[in-house]
Amino acid sequence: MGARAAFAIAAIIGIVVTSTGTSAREVVPFEGRVSAGTVVIKTAERRLYYVRGNGTALRYRVAVGKPGKQWFGEARIDGKYVRPAWSPPAEVKRDNPRLPDVIPGGASNNPMGARALTLDLDEYAIHGTNRPSSIGTYASYGCIRMLNEDIVHLYDQVSVGTRVVVVP
Repeated sequence: MGARAAFAIAAIIGIVVTSTGTSAREVVPFEGRVSAGTVVIKTAERRLYYVRGNGTALRYRVAVGKPGKQWFGEARIDGKYVRPAWSPPAEVKRDNPRLPDVIPGGASNNPMGARALTLDLDEYAIHGTNRPSSIGTYASYGCIRMLNEDIVHLYDQVSVGTRVVVVP
């Protein structure tokens, strides 16, 4: 687990948030050349699509990487965490040296939010946020941020091994 342990230290069991009308998800038509169960992130749209396979996808508003921090390509989900602790990656720590080495899961200053889906690519994840106002913006160091209600929903839909495709 190594670097992954430094990135997302798993967790205390959280509570599932029920719909409050603040969700950013909706069912939309989807015509892409990807199989059902694939997560597609369209960076320019700041949208994540969970492909359902019946010509539709669940679409979520997300925050994506800042210019110069974005990445494109394929990854797979390699871990699922509930209320994960967070250790800032080296680049984040360099830019923000006052950050603690670890922020406990559930802490109000923990940027990982209610759930995290770690990816098998560098130290990236799809995760909740403690900054819901960042959703729909270019805000991160390459991670994909979702409203906590939406990451809880997506977390329940996907499994370890799920394909993730990030496009411009």
